[in-house]
Amino acid sequence: MALWEYIAHVASESPKSDLPIQLQGKLLIADPSLRDGTFNRSVILLTNHKSDEGAAGLILNHPTGKVVGDFLSGAEFIGLQHLAVHNGGPVLHDQLTFTSFWWSKKLGLRWALRISAQEAADHAHRPGRIVRAFLGYSGWSPGQLENELGRHSWFSVGPQQDLLGHEHDRVLWAALLRRLSPLHRILAEAPDDPFLN
Repeated sequence: MALWEYIAHVASESPKSDLPIQLQGKLLIADPSLRDGTFNRSVILLTNHKSDEGAAGLILNHPTGKVVGDFLSGAEFIGLQHLAVHNGGPVLHDQLTFTSFWWSKKLGLRWALRISAQEAADHAHRPGRIVRAFLGYSGWSPGQLENELGRHSWFSVGPQQDLLGHEHDRVLWAALLRRLSPLHRILAEAPDDPFLN
């Protein structure tokens, strides 16, 4: 039995509830077995989740290597031209949007989605806020995400305050996975394809 299969087996032994799960505001950390190009080693913030409507979120740790100035050149984007653009997910991947993130002592991680260029520039100058540009987003139809969680494709965790201080690149996935347990730490430090060792 592979290590990640063992972890999934242990997780499946935990008690289940018939109550609908509430995932909005949680982070989804991709299981190492989820190796498709879009979600491989992804960390996704679920910005919306309702069991009867589905879910949506943004991949936080897949920078494209491009900046806003590579896509937009109008005068309203001058202050944002050097802002890194991230791959938010496969849905509407041709649309670039801005999102601001900050930490609230009372409410935890907060965000403002699809804000205008002017709002993004204003948020970028406010202490404690970070602004990201995203191409597309990640979406699930009703029941789809719950099924993926049942197949252990994702680990669901609450964000911690230091999330905004991390680099939002591929290193974030391993950093968050290491926190879950000693077994997850081993998974985080394994090579992309352990069978090549």
